[in-house]
Amino acid sequence: MAGTTTTAAAADVMAELAALEDPKVRAVNEKHGDDHGVNLGKLRALAKRLKTQQDLARELWGTGDTAARLLALLICRPKAFERDELDGMLREARTPKVHDWLVNYVVKKSPHAEELRVAWFADPDPVVASAGWALTTERVAKRPDGLDLPGLLDVVEAEMKDAPDRLQWAMNHCLAQIGIEHAEHRARAIGIGERLEVLKDYPTSPGCTSPFAPVWIDEMVRRQQGE
Repeated sequence: MAGTTTTAAAADVMAELAALEDPKVRAVNEKHGDDHGVNLGKLRALAKRLKTQQDLARELWGTGDTAARLLALLICRPKAFERDELDGMLREARTPKVHDWLVNYVVKKSPHAEELRVAWFADPDPVVASAGWALTTERVAKRPDGLDLPGLLDVVEAEMKDAPDRLQWAMNHCLAQIGIEHAEHRARAIGIGERLEVLKDYPTSPGCTSPFAPVWIDEMVRRQQGE
């Protein structure tokens, strides 16, 4: 999907995104590695107005601009992308928010999701691998049949402690999801979390659940049992 903006429609959208730029929003986003200054609520409102436009989405992605790429992911047709195209997009998705939206809003809805999950899971690039783990977490929650859950816990136990940040976060989410959704593996998942202490001291806002797996698992199970 690489390329340059060529149509008047894309140029108009880029101008509108530029007008929405807010230095204060950019300053906050840059702390999280996201180099754009557009309020996401305003970005979503723009996407709602534009509706689905696959060709425009391709052009916006091709600009390389983070806000434009986020907008592209909101107005594209997820099932229109080929497997190799999605693979290339993920590898050039520089910022965390673009990476996250690409996986969650596009790849998860793609007919190529399972093939990409398997390929990315074993990728030597930890950012690419984190996408494989995110897709695996989705399967843990919704379609666990065929997954080797004890094997996943083995990998988490061996590798999560020293994994780079984004991969570590994705592994931790998978660990928590296994503990939440699968009672037969819950004690082991909690035990791994307690031993590794990954994200144990992560600052959590009032009313939010800690990402520390033992706390996360206990809280979500408590909510499910209280329903």
